[in-house]
Amino acid sequence: MTPPPSTGASGVRDITSRLAEICGPRFARLAGPADEVAGSAARWVAVPGGPHAAAQVLRLAARHDLTVVPRGAGTKIDWGAPPERVDIMLDTGRLAGIGHQPPDRGTAEVGAGTPLRAVQATLERTGQRLALDAPSPGATLGGVLAADEAGPLRHRHGSACDQLVGLRYLAADGELAEAGGGAVGLAEARLLCGSEGALGVLVSATLRVQAVPAARVWVTRQVWTPLEVHDLIRAVLAARLDPAAIELDLPVSAGCRPRRDRRAESMALHPSMAGRAPTGPAGTGSLAVLLEGGPADVAERTDRIVDLFGSRSTVARTAPPWWRSYPFAPGDTALRLEVPMTDLHAAVYALRDAAGGPVPVRGSAGLGVVHAALPGAMAPARVASILAAVRGVLLARQGRCVVLAAPPAVRRAVDLWGERADLAHLRAVKHHLDPAHRLAPGRLPGGL
Repeated sequence: MTPPPSTGASGVRDITSRLAEICGPRFARLAGPADEVAGSAARWVAVPGGPHAAAQVLRLAARHDLTVVPRGAGTKIDWGAPPERVDIMLDTGRLAGIGHQPPDRGTAEVGAGTPLRAVQATLERTGQRLALDAPSPGATLGGVLAADEAGPLRHRHGSACDQLVGLRYLAADGELAEAGGGAVGLAEARLLCGSEGALGVLVSATLRVQAVPAARVWVTRQVWTPLEVHDLIRAVLAARLDPAAIELDLPVSAGCRPRRDRRAESMALHPSMAGRAPTGPAGTGSLAVLLEGGPADVAERTDRIVDLFGSRSTVARTAPPWWRSYPFAPGDTALRLEVPMTDLHAAVYALRDAAGGPVPVRGSAGLGVVHAALPGAMAPARVASILAAVRGVLLARQGRCVVLAAPPAVRRAVDLWGERADLAHLRAVKHHLDPAHRLAPGRLPGGL
């Protein structure tokens, strides 16, 4: 993208002043060192107080040929490719709130800038919830939709995008659009899911709500190998236990099965240990199944899954410490692997083989969607070779491996997305919704 027309000191002041008029003096400023998107620094930050003000910001950007990148809580601001330019960072923090709807309607309209935990806290007062549990702490609903982020509950309920009833968004020219109300409308709404703000600025979303489950139980079992995980998941699914989630945690040290310790097993089964979760031998991974529903029904299904898992299983009313969290840390190369569940073990083995050893893996094993981490200090060429090997295995299994985040040198050296069969369609959608490429240019695959 070519640079915008020269804005000297007077031009900068004019734009800053106009943003202050639109958003209010306290909500428009020149960007600071922390205002960047995947390493691309912004020039201004605008926090509009509502959809009308946000539309005015977009029209101002169009008049001055400036780019706009939306930002929610910034929990995933480093995911994806860096934009070519970030002239105005449009903060959605004031596009927040929960619409008042009758509890029996089964939906809730939520402002894009509303933190997901605030939505859940509000709904819980009426015994309801969104079936969303995105791992990013503090994430806004708009950020979850824009990144198509989902947590363990995706196993039964799908992602936030799957639960959409309707969507309101601003097109690049500032026009407020609504999508929903039927298959065609929902298809249009879901185009914006995972678009990282490059197709429109989300204003609000209407999603399905449900009653808070009366009972929740986690059954966890130690595991050592991906093949063992594969066999256990197949057994759980074949038993028709209707799990709300099936999650896997394979830390770096997992992989070597210790010798059987009959004395330790006998002690773990002693009545004095009832209700206690054993620490388990070092080097083990964990497979955890969440059961939700009525107390009697959950109790019956819990007994059945304990019979399947055997003596190494534990039952708890609270989630394991690693539940609903990613295996990567800031600075790591973060990967998402998607493959049919029946081939998940092959994908994990391929990743281990390519990396030359165990790699931390965590995620929704029951769906074949997991995340993995490579050390941030790993040489870019080494990361590229690992990706090529893993993608070669996944391609034959209708799977894919996406780089969510990575150090700058790795971003420059690798293809973040791999092969995309939908690139032509995505290009057509981008041209239709943002013909001037002003919204987050370069954030989408193919440099769109």
